[in-house]
Amino acid sequence: MAKVFVGIGSSIDRQVNIRLGIQALQNVFGELNVSPIYESEAVGFNGCNFYNLVVSFNSLLDAQAIIKKLKKIEVQQGRPEKAIKFAPRTLDLDLLLHDQLIDLTIDLPRAEILTNAFVLQPLSELAPELKHPILNEPYEILWRKFPKAQQKLWQINAMIN
Repeated sequence: MAKVFVGIGSSIDRQVNIRLGIQALQNVFGELNVSPIYESEAVGFNGCNFYNLVVSFNSLLDAQAIIKKLKKIEVQQGRPEKAIKFAPRTLDLDLLLHDQLIDLTIDLPRAEILTNAFVLQPLSELAPELKHPILNEPYEILWRKFPKAQQKLWQINAMIN
């Protein structure tokens, strides 16, 4: 059984879509561990702020099968199948980690872990002692070293249940 981490983001009807996304993930994958939710500015384009968080769960599925299920949930939440990369979205689900699997053809571990505060901070809170598969450093240490001035991030108290 693999320990899986998924990044969740939304900039359209954020609170509703985050809640529905979490419910859909629970329906498909079962019990989730959920990080706090953060608000961040859009990265890569000018747009509305995003809500972001990270969830983890255990799964017998391989990484490719999980990615397919994540894409299906995104589409069910109103995201176009061929959505452009840097644009507002109802729901964005990204496979961040599948145990310690390194597979750069499917971006595992996901590169955004090291470049986006809205991924690294919630991941470091959910799994502080887990080590990055390539860097072999715990996420809490990677977060401590992260240049926090480069991205604005605010923890929020949105009700998602």
